[in-house]
Order: sequence, then structure tokens, then C-alpha cells
Amino acid sequence: MNRSRRPEPVRQEGIPLGRIFGIPVVLAWSWFIITAFVVIVFGPQVADLYPAIGLGAYGVALTYAVLLAASVLIHELAHALSARRFGWPTTRIVLNLWGGHTQFENFAASPGRSLVVAMAGPAANLVLAVAGWGALVIIEPTGVLNLLANILIWANFLVAAFNVLPGLPLDGGRIVESAVWRATGSQEKGTVAAGWTGRAIAVLLVAAVVLVPLLGGSQPSTVTVIVAVVMGGFLWLGASSAIANAQMRLRLPEVSAGRLKRPAVSVPAGTSVQQVRRLLADRPGHEVVLTSPDGLPEAVVDQGALTAVPDTQAEGTSANAVARALAPGAYVPEFAEGQELVQYLARLAGSEYAVTDRQGSVTGVLHQSVVIAAITGRAQPGSN
Repeated sequence: MNRSRRPEPVRQEGIPLGRIFGIPVVLAWSWFIITAFVVIVFGPQVADLYPAIGLGAYGVALTYAVLLAASVLIHELAHALSARRFGWPTTRIVLNLWGGHTQFENFAASPGRSLVVAMAGPAANLVLAVAGWGALVIIEPTGVLNLLANILIWANFLVAAFNVLPGLPLDGGRIVESAVWRATGSQEKGTVAAGWTGRAIAVLLVAAVVLVPLLGGSQPSTVTVIVAVVMGGFLWLGASSAIANAQMRLRLPEVSAGRLKRPAVSVPAGTSVQQVRRLLADRPGHEVVLTSPDGLPEAVVDQGALTAVPDTQAEGTSANAVARALAPGAYVPEFAEGQELVQYLARLAGSEYAVTDRQGSVTGVLHQSVVIAAITGRAQPGSN
């Protein structure tokens, strides 16, 4: 009995929290790690301040973690709603280990608009801090409520101040990016510059929190060192990722099927090994593509296997026997380049593709590894 194949379950990155202003919000599994850290570190401090509440101190710490997540959510909503004003579609907001991030679809940006969207997040936290301070003055809460209110006010103020530091992945990195972008006309060059300032901030953060006290003769607490190193590592990795992605985009215009192909000639499928050998003897460095009766590329001759065929059998052996089949539709025009080429290849199966001219004739073979090396800037193994 035939049974339909059940689709593979899609792994969710977190818990869907619904939509706000039509924007999906997801609580990533990693958020529970930072929440556990806050509860473990902050709980005993609350217990020391208010011994009478006992284990309730950990409930207070958990409440603080939830309120902090709400502040991050407002921060990300400010990004999303300001982006919506410019017609930038928002995919979703994710609250995670590092606070959160807003995912956008493809959009046309400008230095000014990019800066406005970036600064909307810290501005929202600053508004929360000021509003909280005003409410604290008017209401004058006591006890645990006073503690939570003060911590939340300072947390929002520090999040706002920290995020405007001029380096990626922080929001303030868009200040550097926008300035260089406007001066050079290249967003990617701006991103690289902002990534390097982000790396500098990461190093200065760890130095200020850990090295400066040590040089002054004092000993920073273990928690302080852990937080500084983790945050510094997060900033460094985020900045490095931004630099790598921007450098990749800078290389994209140079990625061309015609420029990266290995030269090739085509012969009809069924051509003998002996004929292919003669053809290659006159065209060293070329590859051979076998074509179907209607002229479409269907396989690439494996020259190692071609050489291995005994001379006594070369005339009677079809080149199809020593060829690698191409995936259906695995051929590209030699004028394809840049992001269009990369996106097209991503939709094709296999790792090599025939390259054709405008008349449909085969002119080369393009290997996936060569394209990846051109995009990443890394030399292929064995290349000089």
C-alpha cells in the first residue's frame, strides 16, 4: 500500500508570542539562558536586601527579567514601526539571549533612513527611562516595587546609552555606517568601517571593566568579569560578522559566470572516449560537456576517469561512461553576474554548471567551489 510521505517537522527557533501591530514576535529559546542568569545572580542580592520575602526574592528577579524583555520588545518595535514608515517590510521580532533583533525583508535604504530606524530603538529606551523616573517621583513606591522601578529605569537608560556607541552590531554603528556611506556612496564600505569601530569598542569594554581595575590594584568581581567578557565577545563576533558580510557584498559585482568559468567545449552524448581525448589534446585546460540531442548540457566528462580507460577500449567506450551528470537545468549564461547569479545557483541542485553564450552554445563549466571562493575571498585548496 502506498503511503504519502509526511513533511519533515520545521524546527522553531522559539515560542511565538503573537503579533503586535501585525508584526510576529518570537521568544527564542536562548532567552531562557539570560533569564536564568538574571535570576541566579540577582535573586541572592534581593534576598539580602529583603530577607523577609525568602524565596520570593527569586520571583522578584524573574519579574525583572520579564520587564527587561518587555523593554527590549519596545526597543525592537521602535525599529520596526519606524522602518514601516519608510515602507520597509518587517519579517518578525525575536527576543533572544542578546536582547533581541528585528528581521527585515529586502528594501531600498538610504543613509538618512537607515540612521533614523537605528536610532529609534535607543530613543524608545530613553523615553522609557525618563517616563519611569517621572512616575517614580510622583508615585514614590517603597520596598520591592521601588527596587524594580529603579533597576528598570537604569536598565533602560544604560541600554539606550550602550546602543548609541558608534560601532556595529550596536545601533550607534549606523552613525558611522551612514557617514561613510554618504561620503563614499557605498553602504558596504560604511558597514566595514562601522564593524571595525565595533571591534574597537569590544576591546575597550573588556579593558575598561577588567584590565583598568586590575592595573589600579582592585579586583573586579567574577560576575563583572563574566559579563564583560561575554558582552565583549558578542560585540566582537557581531562586528566581525558585519565586516565579513559587507566584504562579501563588495565582491559580488566581480562574481561573473563568464569570468569564473573554466573553458569548455561540447560534444554530443555518445561521443567515444577516443574522440574526446583527441579533442582535449588540441585544447589543453578545457573541460568537455556532453549535450543531449536537442543541444542541452547534460554531463561533464571526468578527465581522471577519461585517462583511466585503457587505450584498447577507448574507441568503443562512450564518454557518457566517464562523465558526471549535471542536475536538471544546471546551466547559466556567461553574462550572469553578482547577486542575480548567486541567487540563481542557490536554486539549482549539484555543484557544477555548464556556461553558455547568448546563442546557447557551451563555452565553459562553472564550479560551485569557485563561486564560493570568489564571494568569500578565500583561495581554493590547492590553488596558487
